[in-house]
Amino acid sequence: MAGESSRLLLEARKRAGLTQAALARKAGIPASVLNAYERGTRQPGADALLAILRAAGFQARLVSTIDLERNARILADVLDLAERLPYRPRRTLRYPPFRRRTA
Repeated sequence: MAGESSRLLLEARKRAGLTQAALARKAGIPASVLNAYERGTRQPGADALLAILRAAGFQARLVSTIDLERNARILADVLDLAERLPYRPRRTLRYPPFRRRTA
């Protein structure tokens, strides 16, 4: 995750045409902190990440990357395979022996 946020911040700053010092000033954080975020030695919290992106002129959006139709097909295939497996119940259940402690 730290790698993703550092790449995102670096790309946003470069696309905005800002230096680290200028972006840090606009975001209200020390330039050394922004530098650490971009290098990946420190990870920004969600609020800090959003504030920096806004200062660079970007808006963050959450987009679902889950393909529900694909997942449904995979689940159907797995269930179909499970039904095709032979069912062989055990004759007896095997549990470890229960020993009473006597102390």
